[in-house]
Amino acid sequence: MIGFTWPLVLLALPLALLPLFRRWLRPSMVTRLDLRPRDGASALIDRGLTAMGMLGIAALIVGIAGPFLRGSTVPHRGIGANIVLLIDRSSSMDDTFAGRAPSGAEESKSSAARRILLDFITHRPDDRVGIAAFSTSPMQVLPMTQSRSAISAAIAAQGERGLSQTDIGRGLVLAMRMLEDTAADGSRAIVMVSDGAGVIAPEVQEVMVEEARRRSINLYWLYLRTAGSRGIFDIPAPGEVDTAQRRPERHLHLLLQRLGLSYQAFEADSPDAVAQAVAEIDKLEAHPILTERQVPRRDLDGFARLLAALCAAGLTVARWLERDYAPRPAKPALVRA
Repeated sequence: MIGFTWPLVLLALPLALLPLFRRWLRPSMVTRLDLRPRDGASALIDRGLTAMGMLGIAALIVGIAGPFLRGSTVPHRGIGANIVLLIDRSSSMDDTFAGRAPSGAEESKSSAARRILLDFITHRPDDRVGIAAFSTSPMQVLPMTQSRSAISAAIAAQGERGLSQTDIGRGLVLAMRMLEDTAADGSRAIVMVSDGAGVIAPEVQEVMVEEARRRSINLYWLYLRTAGSRGIFDIPAPGEVDTAQRRPERHLHLLLQRLGLSYQAFEADSPDAVAQAVAEIDKLEAHPILTERQVPRRDLDGFARLLAALCAAGLTVARWLERDYAPRPAKPALVRA
């Protein structure tokens, strides 16, 4: 759809009719041009020059008004997925993988995760991405969108210091619900980034099971394991206490396996291990997806001004080629003596 930056300028368009009322070629010295034989080619050229003058004036006025094509969206079939990044913002994420405050060349778990996730979404332009965070309570940071600038800003905003609690159960429920209105023809995935878990109340577990039943979701847990902590795949030794209070990460892993979703867990104890896990998720979530791409606004004033300049050049050439047409003086009569 065409719009104008200065639409009031279009009120001057009637000026394009001036060539119909005023001739711009040199006047002829022949008093009765209507007595000359009719010349079809000359009449056609005369009308063409008049039309060129009208078009040139109209194009100049339209160019000054600043025409443009409004931005829009067009369907696009690409390779990607509908992905919710669920990020742990508990205070322990601000420590390094060694379990201490970052210093020098050491990178915190939160910083490493942000850097790698930013790289992940940068080379996946067809993904729809939503972002949620959880600590004491879950929070939707960004609804599903394709805006890379919004996604990057939302991931970068997770650099603020976290809180002490880890309400991972309600965080997962929020992430599942964020995928409710996504396109049915695309893959739906949740990438959960966390360095721990907490005890999930039975009523929250019931909600998780119900939400998992309602939709098909691929769930990935990227577990950032701190040095010295037990892994989610470690089987308890005989006689060892194995409860959700003592081993919350392991019991969350077992719960996620029972949800009926396509679930895969990754353990990472270094930034390089995080990058490898994200690369694997990148391969797994490469599916056809129908999305929309933004078509930016396109200015058209240059085309209008170019047309006006061409019309002016054509009229200038016509004026330069014009020849004077005047009656020849009569020869004096011979007088006989």
